[in-house]
Amino acid sequence: MAYGSGLLNRRGLKTLARVRLPPPPHKKSLPASHHLLLYPVGAHHTLYSHTPSVYNTYMSDISPVLKAHLEKEHTISPFQTYLKEIVYGGNDGIVTTFAVVAGFSGAQIGAGLPTYSFLTVLLFGTANLFADGVSMGLGNFLSLRSEKDLYKKESAKELYEIRHNPEQEAEETIEILQNKGFSKTDAATLTEIYSKNERYWLSFMMNYELEIPNPEGENPYLTGLATFTAFIIFGSIPLIPYLFFQDLNQAFFNSVLATISALILLGILRWRITKESVVRSILEIVLIGGLSAVIAYIVGTFFAV
Repeated sequence: MAYGSGLLNRRGLKTLARVRLPPPPHKKSLPASHHLLLYPVGAHHTLYSHTPSVYNTYMSDISPVLKAHLEKEHTISPFQTYLKEIVYGGNDGIVTTFAVVAGFSGAQIGAGLPTYSFLTVLLFGTANLFADGVSMGLGNFLSLRSEKDLYKKESAKELYEIRHNPEQEAEETIEILQNKGFSKTDAATLTEIYSKNERYWLSFMMNYELEIPNPEGENPYLTGLATFTAFIIFGSIPLIPYLFFQDLNQAFFNSVLATISALILLGILRWRITKESVVRSILEIVLIGGLSAVIAYIVGTFFAV
């Protein structure tokens, strides 16, 4: 059984099973329940089946040991699915909100300048929080939509070349495989095999010739929402002290502590999801976020001169 390269996305076990069941070369060898896999691939094609029956048929054919392995090792949680959005949105929310707080505090260092009230800091911080959060969420949404449109356009062009000029595509495939370390004979053999499965061959060329990742399994609405949510939740933490302390200096000091705590919390969340080094997960986020916060404070001091 051939397995699709680069199609194991982050949508969980069902997508894995659907993607990893490419059709044999001849339709006659397929059960009736699998015929939907052979729909024509066009400009708006998708590289996996939409029918649950294919997934159920596949899962019923594999061994219990393999089934248990797939369910244990390849089931992805929502946090893992949107890790990039959580880290990106959370870190930016913390830093940009604290930048407002630090900018106000830095600007008050100079003598003779008016003292900003905690309500002013809270107002500007909250306005910035929601404005930037919406902007980032919509930006992520539009970015992913653009990626999907680009992928559909380029895959349609690549599919046309496969169908109308297969000899040239075969030569390109052999060259790619040779660059990956295969001998010319093995590369030619693999290319012949790939040519028997049009959808897999298209996926291979998209991944290794054009080097465009497949965004078809991504949901731009949920991606944008995840970015916005992470931005708002983590970005609100530096503002919390201004709800409880009337003294601006005390509020700013506690905001610094809250910001550091939020960055550490985000680093721990990253560590829990990725299972990489806990020290690296926390330090990278704290150092990057802390550096940005310090720069914001320094910029604020320019207005105190």
